[in-house]
Parts: sequence; C-alpha cells; structure tokens
Amino acid sequence: MRDTAILISKLGSALDFAAQQVRSTIERYPNFYPMYTRQGKWRHDGEAWTHWCDGFFPGMMWLIHRRSGDVWFRQQAERYSMPLEPRKFDRDVHDLGFIFMSSYHHWFRLTREPALRDVLIQAGKTMGLRFKQQGKYLSSFIGPDSTFIDIMMNVGIIFYAARETQDTDLSQVAMEHCLTTRRHLVRGDGSTAHEGIFDLNTQEFLRESAHQGYRADSCWSRGLAWSLYGFGIAYRYSRDRRFLETAEMNADFYIDATPAHGVPPWDYDTPTEKRTQPDSSAAAIAASGLLDLASFTASRAKSRLYCETALRILDTLTGDEFLARNTPGWEGVLKRGVYHINKGLGVDESVIWGDYFFVEALLKALELLGG
Repeated sequence: MRDTAILISKLGSALDFAAQQVRSTIERYPNFYPMYTRQGKWRHDGEAWTHWCDGFFPGMMWLIHRRSGDVWFRQQAERYSMPLEPRKFDRDVHDLGFIFMSSYHHWFRLTREPALRDVLIQAGKTMGLRFKQQGKYLSSFIGPDSTFIDIMMNVGIIFYAARETQDTDLSQVAMEHCLTTRRHLVRGDGSTAHEGIFDLNTQEFLRESAHQGYRADSCWSRGLAWSLYGFGIAYRYSRDRRFLETAEMNADFYIDATPAHGVPPWDYDTPTEKRTQPDSSAAAIAASGLLDLASFTASRAKSRLYCETALRILDTLTGDEFLARNTPGWEGVLKRGVYHINKGLGVDESVIWGDYFFVEALLKALELLGG
C-alpha cells in the first residue's frame, strides 16, 4: 500500500507539472500550437514535415480539465479546439484521428452537443476517402501508393463515424485497412514496419519502407507504439479478436525488446553506438496503450504484465532524466523525445504528442490506482 501511495503521489505531481507547463505555454505564446522544441523552446522556425499535431495541445487541456475541474482549462480547450473545425474536410493528411479524437472527442464526451458529434463524423468520412479499394488500405500523405503504421492511430475516427451513422460501408473501410496493415506492416515477431508501398496499377503490396525508422526492415519504436495502441482501438470498436491478438503481439515485442526501465531506443535495430537516443514519446504512447490493453485481454497474467509495464514506464518517465520539472527554462513536459531523426527535427527534445499521451497515461494510471 505504501508503494502504491508513493506512486500515486509521483504521478499526481507529474500531472500538476504538466498543467503548469501547458498554462505557461498558453500565456507565453497565445494561440500557438506547439509541435516540438528546439533546445527546450517551443517556438522556432523549424520544419513541420506534415501538419498533423494541432489536436494534441487542446487535448492536454481537455484532459487536465477532466482531472482538475479547472474552468480556465476548459475555456482554453474550447478556444484552441474551435479553429480546428475546418480541418474536418482536410484531405491532405492521414491524421484526422489525431487532430479530432484528441480534441473534439473529449469536448463531445463532456457536453454531448450534437454539433460536436457532427464534426467528428465528417472528419471520419473525410478520412475514409483515403481508402484504395483494390489494395484495401488508407493511403498516407506521402502518396496513393503508401500507407503508414501511424494510420492505425487514426482509423479509430472512421470506426467512430461508422458506428454513429450505422454506415456499414464506412465500417468495412476501417476493417479492411486494419487487416491490410496486420498482414503487411506487422511482422511475425510483433515488430512493425513504418511504411508499406503498393503497386499503383494493381495495388499489390510491393515492399516495406521507412521515413522515420533506421531502415525499411527495422522496427521504429514509435511506430510499434502506434500499432500497439491502434490495434487496441480497432478491437474496442470492432471486437474482432484478430486485432486484439495483433495488439498483444506488439505489446509482447515491446516488453521483450525494451530496456527494463520501459523507455525504448528510437529504433530497435540501430547499431549499438546509435541506440543511446531514446524516444520518451514512444514510451508514453505505449504506456497508455498498454493500460487499455490490460482491460481488453482475456489473460489475467497478461493483464497484470501490461499494467505493471505501463506503471514502470510512467515511474521512469516521472524521473529527472525524462520529466522537465528540474530543467530550468524547458517549456515542454517530457524531455528526450524524437520527432524525425533522419531530418534532424525534434531530436532529444519535447514533442507535443509525447506530452499528450503522457498526460493521458497519467490519468488512466491514477484512475486505475484510485488516486
């Protein structure tokens, strides 16, 4: 009981710090949507690569409001969420789940306002337009011949829109994409490829590829975490056991391949001398996904393992190596994250999705522990 009380205190303190950092960023940079830091500072002229992150900052505000009841955070969450609405028609990115499930979905769950539900439904329908019927996959922003493992974290908004509208065709789009991803991007050992390339004429699968991993056949740790969490989401909506089995394969690989403290290297297959760069964002995503998976699995032993692993990850992330609390002038929450190592973007920095999923995992863990 004493150890549990200590962990609850540690996690609660980290959540309080996250709230302080969000408040400071709002006050320091009004109406600015952070993406990644440079030397610990959010605002800079660094490249974005793609426009996919704007839901995470208001999402943190919604989560903090849910925990604290602080009206100010709700006001800011609404203020930062509203400008995102036109993107429900955005066909340039494959990230509408990230943008809207982290913002409007929290808003709708709180208020049940039909107009917010309509935004989510439209975003899901727009996302579904990326579907390639022959290849049975959702194409990435890179091009029509490409799909990303990241899309597993965005397919949930299609499942959501299909459920809310009883649209069986839209549901089938989500199902088919998950099955294609399972077949081609998830390997037999539970590791994952970042990208799959298809023939534009026949839409047959050609090969694995990578933009953010070490190489095409390596396992980029954030992609693995997206898959672990994303197949859990797919199972939640569909109750298709194939998706649960895939998420468990990903989880088992993560647990076996990651150092005991729970934070992985940015890619599991980099040479030893290059493995010193961790990705705290991959760890935060995995922790949140594992806490969900613990409630889905039919195995008590696996449920216990997934919970213990998630709590160990969070215990590590709340230490001084990763939490910025004792790093003067640092504007993010989690240090030692990675955005795009091959482009040199956000390497060993804070990244907004890492901060968002860290806060999400903290809330889940505190609810689990009764804190």
